[in-house]
Amino acid sequence: MKAVIFDCDGVLVDSEALAEGVLEEYLGRWLPDLNIAERLSQALGMTTGDILKHLEQHSVYTLPDNATEQVDSAIEARLARELAPVAGAHDAVLAIPLAKAVVSNSRRQRVVASLACTQLADAFGKDTPIFTADQVANPKPDPALYLLAATQLGYLPGNCLVIEDSVAGVTAAHAAGMCVIGFVGASHVDAEQPARLLHAGAWRILEHMQGLNALVNEWQVRIAS
Repeated sequence: MKAVIFDCDGVLVDSEALAEGVLEEYLGRWLPDLNIAERLSQALGMTTGDILKHLEQHSVYTLPDNATEQVDSAIEARLARELAPVAGAHDAVLAIPLAKAVVSNSRRQRVVASLACTQLADAFGKDTPIFTADQVANPKPDPALYLLAATQLGYLPGNCLVIEDSVAGVTAAHAAGMCVIGFVGASHVDAEQPARLLHAGAWRILEHMQGLNALVNEWQVRIAS
């Protein structure tokens, strides 16, 4: 048996630009001496807390003690208002006959909201398991989260195909021994993103959900041989 694991917060919903917009809004207010957009481009793949620490080191200003919580809450609120599903995601998920799961390095609250407000929940079905960063003790993204998912799904890591859009997520899933397809969605305007995902361990690059079924079939043939 084999399973396909999606990072729903980044792959199935166009959330990257929204999250970056919230970060720029808050950081521009807190760290006015920095070029926030430029600094964020140097912090790819970090968690919110790590991004804030990284930027604070380059500023003469100090962030509020609860900055990470403020930003994460603001991102969740904006996602709930403005999320839209990636074009073709619903049909692409439905068409895959293998077992499916959602593994996200976001908090569970955000993942559930993403599925609900973009009406993608029915593409997975009500019984599709969801694994989030809340379930592991170490800082996210964490290979332990992907290994936890494989164990609870009843699969070996090598029988799990992960669809991930972040460098950190690809790195973690690859380190867990899973095959990873790097997803480049509509919000990724950086031309270097595919190369970064490949360098992090992605096996193939998928753009805008086009050709997902073909890649899944190619993967099944690959691991069967």
